[in-house]
Amino acid sequence: MYDAGKIIVGLLVFVALATSPLWFNALFGESPAAPELKLPTNGSTECVEARDFMVANHMDLLNQWRDAVVRTGTRDYVSTLNNKTYDMSLSRTCMDCHSNKTEFCDACHTYLAVSPYCWDCHVEPKGAD
Repeated sequence: MYDAGKIIVGLLVFVALATSPLWFNALFGESPAAPELKLPTNGSTECVEARDFMVANHMDLLNQWRDAVVRTGTRDYVSTLNNKTYDMSLSRTCMDCHSNKTEFCDACHTYLAVSPYCWDCHVEPKGAD
């Protein structure tokens, strides 16, 4: 136990370094403003589900759609919002309204530093940007 002082100092240095991003942001950092999304310009007034649900869960919904289409061949989605039937398709359903990928998808994904893999399989819309 002759090195207890060194161990305590080492632990304090480690804790200070490990929590330094938190302290730096608390003292000096300002959060950037969330991006303003441009709503669809095709006249559509509602999405396949409620806005709050889509903001929080669109990635889960798209994964469920992918699994249903690829694994079981199911192509129809019945909305809990309005009981309308939609085609389970990123390209034909979502991108029909949200056609500008740069202004809609990329704005939030860049802000949140996420890299979705939608465009690994789907053809990225070129003319809408």
